[in-house]
Amino acid sequence: MLKLPVSRIIRNIEEEIPFHALAEDHSFQVKIDHYAPYLCGAVHDGHQFRSSLAGYCLHSEYERWYEEDPCTRQMVASHPMVISGCDSRFEYDLNRPPELAIYKDAWGKLLWKDPLPENEKKISMEKHRAFYNVTRALVTKTEELYGKALVFDMHSYNWKRWQREVPTWNLGTANIDNKRFGRIAESWRELLGRMDLPGDLRSTSRINDTFQGNGYFLKFITENFDNTLVLATEIAKIYCDELTGEIYGEVVDTVTRQLDEFIPLQSKIFQETSL
Repeated sequence: MLKLPVSRIIRNIEEEIPFHALAEDHSFQVKIDHYAPYLCGAVHDGHQFRSSLAGYCLHSEYERWYEEDPCTRQMVASHPMVISGCDSRFEYDLNRPPELAIYKDAWGKLLWKDPLPENEKKISMEKHRAFYNVTRALVTKTEELYGKALVFDMHSYNWKRWQREVPTWNLGTANIDNKRFGRIAESWRELLGRMDLPGDLRSTSRINDTFQGNGYFLKFITENFDNTLVLATEIAKIYCDELTGEIYGEVVDTVTRQLDEFIPLQSKIFQETSL
């Protein structure tokens, strides 16, 4: 894949040039087949972990994988505009604000053997900043071209850790303007609930059941753009074995195919709705 400096990625967007690129430092990737009224994001898809941090980290590779969102980029990769993180959230979390993006502890366990050196933190924070500079450029261009933008903020979650029945899909709407966008969110929830999954799997969908949509990706876009709706969309990890890391390819492929249909349909509904 082509590697580009962030300045060139942003210039391509400003000039409406289609491209596929990996940031020069490999921290995130952007794919633009053409400029569309919607964008897909997968901020927690990444798994790579900087070698200079390995000696500090108390979590195993599996423990990091368990809390990441594997396959979320793959599920939306065919769509015309996709931005996704490549680094593990254990280096820095793109769904947290800058001041909280580097964990001190994670899910009840201390993360670092010793405090991280300031130069290591600086490298990670520069990556976080670059990702959001590109995100700003993408949404700015989409609003410029279409008057408004729809962002699919894709995540997954570990459903087995819950001690109750939880939905296949959770849509977090606590930080969107529900007076303007509530019906759009409900139509997305309804679409996801209609998904036909393999075998005995059943697609259920709820709003603000397991998560409320408190992530920084959603908040950053919502606070900076008046005419953009972010749909924070979480799929339960029914597509893998949470305990072993085995990926169920048939489930991933089925979800991907149906999102290929559902996402453009939801974008059309959004474009036809008066804000």
